[in-house]
This record gives sequence, structure tokens and C-alpha cells, in this order.
Amino acid sequence: MGILDSKIPSGPLADKWTKHKNEIDLVNPANKRNIDIIIVGTGLAGGSAAASLAELGYNVKTFCYQDSPRRAHSIAAQGGINASKNYQGDGDSDYRLFYDTVKGGDYRSREANVYRLAEVSGNIIDQCVSQGVPFARDYGGLLDNRSFGGVLVSRTFYAKGQTGQQLLLGAYAAMNRQIHRGKIKSYTRHEMLDLVIVDGKARGIIARNLISGEIERHSAHAVVIASGGYGNLFFLSTYCMGANVMAAWRTHRRGAFFANPCYTQIHPTCIPVSGEHQSKLTLMSESLRNDGRIWVPKKLDDAKAIREGKLKPTQLKEEDRDYYLERRYPAFGNLVPRDVASRAAKERCDAGYGVNKTGEAVFLDFDAAIMRYGKEKALTSGLKDADNAHIRKLGEEVVEAKYGNLFQMYEKIVDENPYKTPMMIYPAVHYTMGGLWVDYNLQTTIPGCYAAGEANFSDHGANRLGASALMQGLADGYFVLPYTIGDFLADDIRTGPIPTDSEEFDKAEKDVLDKINRLMSAKGIHSVDYYHKKLGKIMWNKCGMSRNAKGLKEAIEDIAALRKDFWENVKVPGAADDKNQELEKAGRVADFLEIGELFAMDALERNESCGGHFREEYQTPEGEALRDDKNFKFVSAWEYKGEPKDAKLHKENLIYENIELKTRSYK
Repeated sequence: MGILDSKIPSGPLADKWTKHKNEIDLVNPANKRNIDIIIVGTGLAGGSAAASLAELGYNVKTFCYQDSPRRAHSIAAQGGINASKNYQGDGDSDYRLFYDTVKGGDYRSREANVYRLAEVSGNIIDQCVSQGVPFARDYGGLLDNRSFGGVLVSRTFYAKGQTGQQLLLGAYAAMNRQIHRGKIKSYTRHEMLDLVIVDGKARGIIARNLISGEIERHSAHAVVIASGGYGNLFFLSTYCMGANVMAAWRTHRRGAFFANPCYTQIHPTCIPVSGEHQSKLTLMSESLRNDGRIWVPKKLDDAKAIREGKLKPTQLKEEDRDYYLERRYPAFGNLVPRDVASRAAKERCDAGYGVNKTGEAVFLDFDAAIMRYGKEKALTSGLKDADNAHIRKLGEEVVEAKYGNLFQMYEKIVDENPYKTPMMIYPAVHYTMGGLWVDYNLQTTIPGCYAAGEANFSDHGANRLGASALMQGLADGYFVLPYTIGDFLADDIRTGPIPTDSEEFDKAEKDVLDKINRLMSAKGIHSVDYYHKKLGKIMWNKCGMSRNAKGLKEAIEDIAALRKDFWENVKVPGAADDKNQELEKAGRVADFLEIGELFAMDALERNESCGGHFREEYQTPEGEALRDDKNFKFVSAWEYKGEPKDAKLHKENLIYENIELKTRSYK
């Protein structure tokens, strides 16, 4: 256990996945019905894996802390899902999707994994269409596509601004079919608190029933962690309030290596922070950058006047606006990757050109798109002499058809009509590229323990391109795990049911109860949220959009001190053997206080800038990320050794045989 063997197949890149599927071991259909699999998390990765594995004949148990798999955070994804079908005829291909993804991740991802992702992407769309997912269609009835940041083609399939919701409903329907067949046993309002290892293999979990407070033992022949990312350690993020790192982190504590924790994505298109009262932030889909133009005033006086409410953005003349992404990156314009767009927005706001009261916002303006679409609609409708008012009305109808629910959401939150005045946006924590280290089979360093979707590190490198999260989650669940997990389970056809009355389960349950009792017995004065907010400020200020050695060293010390204070002074009301949401939060924040320190250590260790990891000491004269391919072309995989400060770093060297590493340019 603990050896970084990526198990990447030999041979040409385009043949690796086919060759691997032909060579790995399989499980006879008659034997699958005697094998149990636990899946923790029922979002797109976990839900699709559960449905697929149950369809194959395995006995599946699923666990989610929500009251229904429909409430997984996958539902919040808005803009779309990538696939290299080339429906637009604009030059897309599996290789182009592969190349864009590796380049977008600033050359810090595995070639073989990413090519497989591109290779199966088209199958995902076919699968989801067959499930009835209502993808947008063009005038002729064919599936429509739009473009996302970091690419020069249109490959993103979408369902208005609610793509994640529709895809999740498709996976949930597939799950329900298996639940009714008795092949899936669904445990909702349950939270995994520990992984159980028997004879060196993952054989079950300890879970807490969040309604009754009961601690339960569940066994299986393999465990799949599909519990999402850890971005909520920043407190303010676009994640749902309950998203946490508990399942992945408790797995890490049992021996699974944690990879690239410092790779966190800051999304450029979010509703800005409005005050200290907030507990989360809201994403505005990146798809809006297809038609919205991002700008700030050219003059500091105009920016100040807008902040003070003395000047409206619609009153500013075109020549007085700085469309800074179009100016700096003419080839990609507003569709540069998320890390590039986020840093550019921060730079303009830091320079004093921010447009809201806090000075931390830029404009996303749809006026030009509304008029462009309106003129086109007028001409195609035979209205050659339409006036501007009519053209604007027609244009707003087109924009509403494409983004209507997003515009409605913005207006409800901000109380401004984005059809009439530009949206205000600012970057926020949105996704974590780091996660449990996995090999080509998606197996962690613990045999029999797998990780899928955002819970693993495998596909996105240092920055995820938009519309690739849904692609990875469904690829892992529908088309990768159903093949690769059999390679491990083929040795278990004679094992029989895994008993839960063993020494290993006793020990794991005792560890869980000890931790709960420690939390409940603390007689402190501060709430869990008190510590979570403090942690979030440390993370954002010292480990956020930009980092430096001094700040990271301070963050490591600050988090360690905060964690010590947490265990001495936190107050958790209520009882352990009952419904207790404060206890739930306390366990999650305890884990955040550990991974936060490892995050800062990883960022300090990586003396380069790449993708979402921007070290101020390592940047080009133009302020772009400056990689160090000679010394840091590797995956950082951390082994748990007790305290985060004692974690041991292992390195998986990244080998690029099919892509030439270049300075990443979007100009």
C-alpha cells in the first residue's frame, strides 16, 4: 500500500483504453450478484456509477447526506457538458478535446487519463439523450452546442442554464430503476465517518444516521468515494452549504494518498460578496461569457463615480470602457480559461477600477449581444425597418431563451434587471482539482477503494476548463469504473459476504465514537461557524487567488493554532444520539482545519505558478503564470502521518509523449 503505480497501459495514446479493457480481469455475470459495492456520494459520478454497476448485476449500497440523491451539488452546474462530437463542423476531435484539457490544466494532468476522458465523451451524450435529458436543439432539431473558455470550438451541450440538474435527473432515474429492482439499497441522510480496512483492503464504512444519530456498520467488497470537492474550506464559495471533505479525508487518514490539494479553481463569473452576513456565494454560468462582454471603466474617476452611485454604467460611453480581456487576449477574448479571467479581474480591481461598493466587481454586459441577436431576428422575420426599441425587444427574447433562468436568478439576488443594466461579477472559489490520488483504474493507494468525479485528482491538472466537471463525473461513473472495478473484484468471487462483527469494524467504530465524544464533551464558548469563518478568511487571504511564501508560512501557523483552539473552545450543543446538525458541521470543520494546513503546505512546496495555483514570486512580466517544468512536472501525493505537518510527500512524475509543453498563451 502506498506505492504510486499509475498502471497506465503501454502503447499508443489512442489505443491505451481499448487495450486496457481487453486485458483486465472481468467478473462473470453469475458471480456479480454475490459481490457488494458501497458508493459514497450520489451526484453525477456516484449516481451514474451506482446505476451502471447495479445494471451489471452487482449489489450496490449508496450513501448521501442529503434527503435525496436529487439534491447532490451536481444539480447546481449550469452551463453545459463537453463532448467532441464536432456537430458544428468547426474542427473538433477527440485529440482537440484532449489537447485543450491538458493545456487548460497548464500541463499538470495525466495524458492517458485525459485522452480516455475525451474518447468516451461522445458516449456520454448518447447515454443522456437516451435517458431523456432535454438538451438544447438548433432550428433543425439537432443537438445545439456553445463554446466555453479556453477553446476555439463549440463542443458544449447544454440544457439552458440547468444542465447539471437535467443530467442528475437522468442518473437518478437510472438509479431508481435499480432501486426498484432491489439491486441498489439507498441510504439517504447518512454520512460516512470512516473507512474500514480488512487485510489491507477497503471492506466497508462506518456511517452515522443523521436523523437518529445511530452509528452503523456497512460492509462490501469494494468502496467508491464520489463525494465531491473540498472548496467549502474557504467558507464562502459557490458550493452547496453541506459540501465537505469528510469521506475523502477520512479515507486519506486510513492510507489513501491525497493529491494536489493546492489546486483550487477560482471561477470568474460569480455574484460578488455583499457583506459579512453571507454564508455562500452564487455562480453565474461561464456560458454567459459567450455573449456577455466583461469591462471596467478606463478612468479611475469614472470607476469611483460608479461605486458611489453618481454614474450609471449605461451612461458610460463605449470609448470610456476597458474590455480588458478582449484587449489582453484578442484570440480568445472573454472566453479565456477561468484562472486567466479570474486573475485579470482581480488585477483590475486591485488597481482601483472595481465597480461595486466594495471595489471588488467588474461588469458583464449583454447590451451588444441583445442588439446583435435582435437585428438578426428582425431580418429573419422580414422586419427590415425595425427601430432600436423593437430590435432590443427581439434580442432580449433570444437571450432569454438561452439564459433566461440565469438572468432571473441574478435579478432575484441582486434586485437589478440584467437585460437593462450590466451584471456585476467577481471571482469566487468554485471547484477543487486536487483530491484522492488514483491510478488509471481510479483506484486509490488502498486496494479496493476507488474515487470518482471531483473526489479524485485525475483529469484536470491545475485548472479545470468549463463544462468538463460533468463530463468527468459521468465518464467515471458510466464508462470507466464499470470496467476497471472488475479487475479488483475478480479475486473476490469466492470471498463471500464481509462480516461486520470483526476486530477491524470494532476499531473503526471506536475511533468514530471517540471523535464524536471529544467534540460533544468540549465545553467551549465559540460556535462551529466561528471557526469555519476564521479558517475561510485565512484561506482566502493567504491561499486564495494569489499566494506567496510569506503568506503561506503564516497560513500554516495560523491554521494549526486555530485547530488547537477549535478542539479546546468549540461548543457543540445538543446530543450525539439524535439529529444534530451542529455536530455534523463540527466533524466537517474539524476535517477542513486539517486539509487547510495540508493545502498551504502543498502550495508552499510548489515553487512555480500553474493554472489555479498562482505564486506571486513566479510570474511572467505580463503577470501570467510561470511554470517550472524542469522541477515541478509532477503530481504531489501526500501520505497521512498524523498531524498535517508530518505528512510525507510522494511524487508521480508526469510524462508527456504526445503534447509539447509550451508557455500557455491565449493571445
